[in-house]
Amino acid sequence: MIILSNQHYQEILTHSFNASPMEACGLLGGIVEGDVKVVKKVYGLTNIDQSPEHFSMDPSEQFAVVKDLRKNGWVLLGNFHSHPASPARPSEEDQRLAFDRKASYLILSLLEKDTPILKSFRIQGGEAVEELVLRQD
Repeated sequence: MIILSNQHYQEILTHSFNASPMEACGLLGGIVEGDVKVVKKVYGLTNIDQSPEHFSMDPSEQFAVVKDLRKNGWVLLGNFHSHPASPARPSEEDQRLAFDRKASYLILSLLEKDTPILKSFRIQGGEAVEELVLRQD
């Protein structure tokens, strides 16, 4: 399970709407308590690909996130990205590029702008996809 505050959800939503029609991307930092991941900070990053169908995170921004995580005693919980015109499910590319089986992969669908959908997944071996519980507090 991953726990995301309403404020953190709003940050992901705002970052994604601001990037639209391109995919937005970012990282999630926080703490792990047993099987529960608690998001403490959302890091909205630049999609250097500037593409509506895929993303690459800016390496210098990623480095700054790692420094901030260390400073706060947090860990990298996973990442998020938006799908501006498709459902909230991992694409073949998302599955192929998933490198960390412990990470949470959050996908925000903006297919229906009035009702965005955020889901969390675990991707293993580049193929197996398991939807995880995402709780907003």
